[in-house]
Amino acid sequence: MTGNKTILRALAGETLDVPPIWMMRQAGRYLPEYKATRAQAGDFLSLCYNPELACEVTLQPIRRYGFDAAILFADILLVPQALGADLWFVTGEGPRLSTVTTQADFDKLGPVSDIHETLSPIYQTVRLLTEALPRETTLIGFAGAPWTVATYMIAGKGTPDQGPAHALKAENVALFEALLERITLATIEYLSAQIDAGAEVVKIFDSWAGSLKGADFERYSLKPARQITAALKARHPGIPIIGFPREAGEKYVGFAKATGVDCVALDNSVAPEWAAANVQVDGCVQGNLASHHMVTGGQALVDETRAIVKAFSKGPHIFNLGHGITPDANPDNVQLMIDTVREG
Repeated sequence: MTGNKTILRALAGETLDVPPIWMMRQAGRYLPEYKATRAQAGDFLSLCYNPELACEVTLQPIRRYGFDAAILFADILLVPQALGADLWFVTGEGPRLSTVTTQADFDKLGPVSDIHETLSPIYQTVRLLTEALPRETTLIGFAGAPWTVATYMIAGKGTPDQGPAHALKAENVALFEALLERITLATIEYLSAQIDAGAEVVKIFDSWAGSLKGADFERYSLKPARQITAALKARHPGIPIIGFPREAGEKYVGFAKATGVDCVALDNSVAPEWAAANVQVDGCVQGNLASHHMVTGGQALVDETRAIVKAFSKGPHIFNLGHGITPDANPDNVQLMIDTVREG
């Protein structure tokens, strides 16, 4: 039942007078209350694996702003950790993982069936949120797409061009595809468990999809997304799924039909008018305000927000940023964006 949950109505294909709003990374470092809770947890991973505190930070932006959806507080790299990779975070630099570049490295990974032991606290966070969220607020679960997760597992960290993953793909495609398949199957189990725990929507973040060119985009972005979506919809009929092949450019066109997702999230490198004509024709779209507006604010934020709402006003649309909000964002600018969307 979609009821009064506007996100679910948009995902079902309804065109609403006022688009529902949530924001990627809405629970995070731009909020003082988040910083206080993270300090209480001790470190980032401890926060992810503490259901009470992860629930708290998920709720913080809902209390402050009244977003139409909450997104589970977790991280896309928990899946590789659950598969047996070592994971740690370096302050000021980001995540680090043990690498998978040889068959011996791959053979050290655990089976998909073992991931739930590590990830059970995440499912508990979802259960807590289903009880704590306002009745009108939709709960979104998520995972990283297999290609994006693989880029971190192969390089051991984020890289500007995903070069190590592209190199392994060229040098040992059998190993590369075996890793991608292991991640794909783990992602199905992880998202399915989130849905069982109470997630009402799930999102697949393919943050590095844009570096896949030509047939590789079909093989390593579209195909895994299609496999995950089909498996989840077979197990959980009616579950809405959002796909985010960031920086896909013209490959956004037809992505929904090719994968079966209910909504395509758009980055801010594509014009909303173009996306309305070429992507929204297939169903709901999400996006796509540039995140720098959350830093700079002012009339430019208001004007661009209005332009996006207008461009997508003739079809189902969820208002969001084109990428995650950054730590230097001003919380007052988030409120200005929300007021602009809701007041027109």
